[in-house]
Amino acid sequence: MSRQTTNLSKPRTLASSQPKLAQYIGFFAIGYILASAIFMMIQTKIALNSQLVMVVSIIVGAYIAVSKFIKHQQRALAKNEINRLMFGGVAVVWLLTILYFLAIWFWLFDGVSREVLLEMAMARPLPLLSSLVLMLVFTLVSTRISLWAINHFLNPAPKTV
Repeated sequence: MSRQTTNLSKPRTLASSQPKLAQYIGFFAIGYILASAIFMMIQTKIALNSQLVMVVSIIVGAYIAVSKFIKHQQRALAKNEINRLMFGGVAVVWLLTILYFLAIWFWLFDGVSREVLLEMAMARPLPLLSSLVLMLVFTLVSTRISLWAINHFLNPAPKTV
């Protein structure tokens, strides 16, 4: 009776069937940037609610990412793929927001304006921190709902009644 060794490596078919979501996060970012840029141009003429602008920009980014995924993969996103795309998309949105605010901070504000804003933030940091946390939760929830809804509506699988 001979001994057989067990193969502990993962099968290659599962690893090769998993799509790379980085390019779809890129599509999400492109859609978000395009929609945000269009809304920035619109806001020079009329005032729009900033939360509404963010949600619509997220919806546009989610639509582009999900439609490209379905077009390339010929299937809808799985639940774990929606989660990974959601966290990647929110990370990109917040990275772009940080870059935007840094650009405003260095190129638009002068020394006096920066000092006033820093003193205001140091005097009452709790409202600033709570609003940042609420905006983070807001972007997570709106991204999750957008990805799920668009994935559900663009699902190429036949609907059975």
